[in-house]
Amino acid sequence: MRAAVALAAVLLAACSATTPETPLIAGSGAPVVVPSGPGGEGRTASPGERVGTNESQTTGADVRFAEMMIPHHRQALEMAGLVPDRTADARITALARRVEAAQRPEIAVLTSWLTALGRAAAHDHPDGYGMATLPEMNTLRTSRDAAFDRLFLTLMIKHHEGALTMAAEELRDGHDRLMRILATDVARGQRIEIARMRDLL
Repeated sequence: MRAAVALAAVLLAACSATTPETPLIAGSGAPVVVPSGPGGEGRTASPGERVGTNESQTTGADVRFAEMMIPHHRQALEMAGLVPDRTADARITALARRVEAAQRPEIAVLTSWLTALGRAAAHDHPDGYGMATLPEMNTLRTSRDAAFDRLFLTLMIKHHEGALTMAAEELRDGHDRLMRILATDVARGQRIEIARMRDLL
């Protein structure tokens, strides 16, 4: 499972160029402990929960990265969700579970990040960036066994490569420190999964 280690370690922040302090949003990996009053016990924050404020600046590139990554992740979840009924390969099933375990919490965190900025999460698929087309998705839905495995791996590799491009653009153009950490984490995890999928092919 690709854990968003850096993301959870420092939290995700939602911030804008016009607002000096904006909410910090709990990450999706390691627990974030919220202290109580003197002598009281702390509690663990839920992913997406506001836990403080942050002073960093957000640019259009940061927002664009978040807005595009959400529908991009959603398609990966849709593809992974097809796996259990269409393959007998335990390695493909394990890969799909890792995709779900990593990307579902990231969607929740990115959605909260955008909400804190007063922006709604996008539902339209971004053009390009390795997104499977409708005909490709329809073929995947009707495939079974070895044919499904090959197509799933081929489409998911292309999909992950698109995420690497998105992360590279964020690291090139974005300024929000914590969004850049998320992009770094996405790139690192998806490179590992691409290597595993190429081995399976």
